[in-house]
Amino acid sequence: MIQEKIMVNDVLSSVKSNLTCYANTITECANPTLRSAIQQIRNNDEASQYKLFQMAQAKGYYKPALMAKDEEVQQTKSQLTGH
Repeated sequence: MIQEKIMVNDVLSSVKSNLTCYANTITECANPTLRSAIQQIRNNDEASQYKLFQMAQAKGYYKPALMAKDEEVQQTKSQLTGH
């Protein structure tokens, strides 16, 4: 039987890939009705992914990278925005 940790990480990886596909599809979609439908699907998947991420993190299945310091965030933001 597959361990829960492996299943959770597989689903997180799959949803992450799907979200990338949705983003690419949305940017190429000229039909407003279809675009809206795909955006709603993406939004639902993002909400589900976040709940699963929180559960995985709480159970120790997922360890995110350390958070950047405020000055590092500001430096990167300045570099990207030119300010």
